[in-house]
Amino acid sequence: MLNSKIVKEIASELSFDLCGIAPIARFNDAPDGFRPTDVYKDCKSVIVFAKKVPHGPLYASSFVPYSHLGNIIIQEVDNLTLKFTRKLEDLGVRAVPIPSDDPYEYWESDNLYGRAIISLRHAGKLAGLGVLGKNTLLFNDHVGNMIQLGAILVNIDLAGDPIATYESCPDGCEICLKSCPTEALDGKTVMQRLCRPHSIYTHEKGYVLKKCNTCRKVCPNAFGIK
Repeated sequence: MLNSKIVKEIASELSFDLCGIAPIARFNDAPDGFRPTDVYKDCKSVIVFAKKVPHGPLYASSFVPYSHLGNIIIQEVDNLTLKFTRKLEDLGVRAVPIPSDDPYEYWESDNLYGRAIISLRHAGKLAGLGVLGKNTLLFNDHVGNMIQLGAILVNIDLAGDPIATYESCPDGCEICLKSCPTEALDGKTVMQRLCRPHSIYTHEKGYVLKKCNTCRKVCPNAFGIK
């Protein structure tokens, strides 16, 4: 019978760097319409996993390396999520994969505000993979905030991982808030209306480039607790 240990072994075989499990009861406080059971009514557990993202592109003067790496890592996680889903189905589990990034349905055009079908950052927190920092990013004590998340909803009960209790931000630290070029951070959320126009740039040839990573880069614990 499939259990949490076997799930972690599969994640390791697929080269995920992090893997945690959250029982469905932990999502009771999620917004209505964005709970795992709103996506898949028979969901009993959420498997959350992540790949580490290389740090180098943060320091490039060009937007291209960071944008290109982001596109590749999203595709890599989605491809591995597909393989993970197939392995679970081969074991008799009904598994619903969640996109690592796009697409999603909820959009407020006036506020440039989009919301994924479930929040992978919050799912990662509930699965014990880390805590949320003032920059709103999920932070893991070993690898920091340079991670790309994925998740699978399953119809079986699995033992959950302990929720992390360490602090992501040093006492009194507001470096990310003060460094944000558009003042889009307030320590609890990000105002997408301010962030999106500055951080996403469409080149005249049609390329979409991500031109801001300040909130990741300036974090003292960006790559783990020192």
